[in-house]
Amino acid sequence: MNILLDENVPRPLVAMVKKLLPEHRVDHVAEIGWSGKPDVALLNDASHRYETFITNDSSQYMDPKECQAIKASRLHHVTYKMPKDGLDGLALAAGAITAGVRGLIERLESAPSQRIATIVGIGTGERFRVVDPATNPPSNYWS
Repeated sequence: MNILLDENVPRPLVAMVKKLLPEHRVDHVAEIGWSGKPDVALLNDASHRYETFITNDSSQYMDPKECQAIKASRLHHVTYKMPKDGLDGLALAAGAITAGVRGLIERLESAPSQRIATIVGIGTGERFRVVDPATNPPSNYWS
């Protein structure tokens, strides 16, 4: 699977995700020269080269244009949270991603169509949640 990490994914997490998913192609937006590209254009361009997009920007579901771009891209859209700033936030996000990303990508590989997923923070008992946006859309803008 080809996976694109959004510009807001911190560099230390990029190396970690690549290490955890050696059988997959994992790129960061900056590595492919797409830094600063608006999300709508980014999602459109990514849809031609990737199957999965990982970001910590869950607010994309609150913007009608971005939400429609996610839907139109047909990419699996994966979000995670940085619950704090600085090194503490990085550590918590790294722990959640480390615990959940391999199982999540395995699940997405067998999904028959686009999925929306959230990597869940440490301590919740779950590692990730996946929904079918055709039956459980993420917002009013998904229609």
